[in-house]
Amino acid sequence: MAETLPDDIQKDLEKACALHQRASADYQKCVEFNGLMANILARLEDADCVRAADRVMGILLECNPREGAHCDKSSMISEKMKKFQK
Repeated sequence: MAETLPDDIQKDLEKACALHQRASADYQKCVEFNGLMANILARLEDADCVRAADRVMGILLECNPREGAHCDKSSMISEKMKKFQK
């Protein structure tokens, strides 16, 4: 059975999806995306949404903002983020 995510977390996940689309070539957006996802992870864990939290953790493990460098994992993370969109 699929987890039902709280509405506020679902909205922030959708915001993160949109943010990530702009983040791959913009270091500040990348850092903002990473921080938002870390916040979402904590909230998912508090809401006992274990499966969604595991997926967010997997994204965070791959997301490593580096100033002056293009993200080489952007397309992979984008695919993972699409799973959160309704």
